[in-house]
Amino acid sequence: MTAHRKIGIMGAIPEETEGIKSLITNPKEEIYVMRTYVSGQINGIDVVLVFSRWGKVAAAATTASLIQKFGVNEIILTGVAGAISGDLKIGDIVLSARLVQHDLDARPLFKQHEIPLLGKTFIESDKSLSNWAERAINKVLETKTLNNTLSQKTLKAFGITHPKLYKGDIASGDVFFSNKKQKENLLQTLPTIKCVEMEGAAVAQVCYEHNTPCVIIRTISEEADEKAVIDFPLFIKEISSIYSKEIIKNMFEKM
Repeated sequence: MTAHRKIGIMGAIPEETEGIKSLITNPKEEIYVMRTYVSGQINGIDVVLVFSRWGKVAAAATTASLIQKFGVNEIILTGVAGAISGDLKIGDIVLSARLVQHDLDARPLFKQHEIPLLGKTFIESDKSLSNWAERAINKVLETKTLNNTLSQKTLKAFGITHPKLYKGDIASGDVFFSNKKQKENLLQTLPTIKCVEMEGAAVAQVCYEHNTPCVIIRTISEEADEKAVIDFPLFIKEISSIYSKEIIKNMFEKM
């Protein structure tokens, strides 16, 4: 990590960025390429917060702007994801070990999922950032902290009892998973995947090409099949947005 830290914080859901924004002191907003970037400090550390918009292209464009225009030298992305691994339950959190684009297929020129010209299929998350995030996430998921942050009614509504943190591989693609067959097909080619979303691997690729550390934090909102969460907007409002805010708050405490 660099001596002077300037951390980009990306939210894949607008409600999440609003929660994190409340942590920023001396906020200054700037509209750049159809996005609102909020610069300021969290506990004395320079940050730039932005809603990335959805999908790989939008996330990649936002990441490039954070690095090139706003000069961040580390990036954190938070958001929700669908469970692929059978171990995961709604309310669990997945911290990225590696990122892969599950819909990237340039065969026969390159192997399936391999990023053309980079010679890489998986991009690893930064270990220091991951360790830092892991400590903050574990604090959020402690029973006492969880019960003080979220109401029992809300937790019960989504069947959340003892949420856990998992570190593992995350797959990204411009596809919304909504049936069991999609999950089975994904696991046939990428058996280590924990969860699926639409931005993380694009962020990781841009960060890799710019030599910028990054980590992806995902809250499991549904099982990526026919049994998806009934009230997704409520989950965002009552669970994932609060998770994201508390994780970021804990990451920046006593730095």
